[in-house]
Amino acid sequence: MARINDHYLKLKAGYLFPEIARRVRAFAEAHPDAPIIKMGIGDVTEPLPEACRTAMIRAVEEMGDPATFRGYGPEQGYEWLRQAIAQHDFQARGCDIDASEIFVSDGSKCDCGNILDILGHENTIAVTDPVYPVYVDTNVMAGHTGPANDRGEYAGLIYLPITAENQFTASIPTQKVDVIYLCFPNNPTGAVATCEHLQEWVNYARAHGSLILFDAAYEAYISEPGIPHSIYEVEGARECAIEFRSFSKTAGFTGTRCAFTVVPKSLKGQAGDGSRVDLWSLWYRRQSTKFNGVSYIVQRGAEAVYTEAGQAQVKGLIRFYLENARIIREQLMAAGIQVYGGVNAPYVWVKAPAGLSSWDFFDKLLHRCHVVGTPGSGFGSAGEGYFRLSAFNSRANVEEAMRRITSTF
Repeated sequence: MARINDHYLKLKAGYLFPEIARRVRAFAEAHPDAPIIKMGIGDVTEPLPEACRTAMIRAVEEMGDPATFRGYGPEQGYEWLRQAIAQHDFQARGCDIDASEIFVSDGSKCDCGNILDILGHENTIAVTDPVYPVYVDTNVMAGHTGPANDRGEYAGLIYLPITAENQFTASIPTQKVDVIYLCFPNNPTGAVATCEHLQEWVNYARAHGSLILFDAAYEAYISEPGIPHSIYEVEGARECAIEFRSFSKTAGFTGTRCAFTVVPKSLKGQAGDGSRVDLWSLWYRRQSTKFNGVSYIVQRGAEAVYTEAGQAQVKGLIRFYLENARIIREQLMAAGIQVYGGVNAPYVWVKAPAGLSSWDFFDKLLHRCHVVGTPGSGFGSAGEGYFRLSAFNSRANVEEAMRRITSTF
């Protein structure tokens, strides 16, 4: 009989979002007439920008002509897309990032897990708490942790609490950490990091030889001036950070799948014999071995994001979802519910009222309001007593959900 990967058995009851789906499905089966509004998973609802659709249609037509048909593309992504990304997302902000350092992929969620392929088992790993579950679960699957305790914390991971008291930005560790996961704008709390705070992390990483895995999937939602959109806006980040980006929440590509990861060629890791090895080469080898690249059609759609029309349409999408976030934030506050986030991110981090636990609040919203959110405890023990609501929804659904919630609490 084939042996399984026993590390999967250490995972808690289920990945957070499938568990939510299971509970909602059970409720819907018991109450088939209940008009459920889902504000849990951060999935977009608005159509792809017209510029992207037009580019993809044109690309499909090219695939029907022998003269312009394309088979396998470059595993790293077509150069014309990587050039557009480098110019608009990084060089325009003063970041020293070259197109050759960009790897186009089918999702930043995938890359956040796949990056572990090039990292060893001996690393000390730090995550924030609450945290995007993918960071933790993929390390468990890879065998980088021990079992979980009663609080759901895995042995071998260092948890850095982010709370209202520290503005949901983790304090620098007092001990040496090899790999650090940072996510700003933060999922789930919606908090952002200043240049000064990121500089502290970069200084720490360079002093200790640490690697920062920086998830900037929501950078397009930053609306306040002076907040960095990329860790590479901070001096020295090229020597210690990998950045993950996505078209999913900016241009609505959740069902289309396109993202990218930036690995500077100056970034080094340490081999078992103590020698220094550049991580770019390892990641290139990993991608060219295990990944056949994103389809030509999708990459043409992503390229259109950087056209004049594409930029205008994407900004319109961002404004739409941020307006949803404003409605959620302001109406809950007016009802006396304590909230955070929702200004520079599409998520509102809600303090569960009346001492309710995260899952109690989930059940109460589902059963009384027929509204689905995400329990904060699913993001880590420090998320207990909190709840995440997503602004990714139609305006009508957001307004109706707020009417139901505010009339109940």
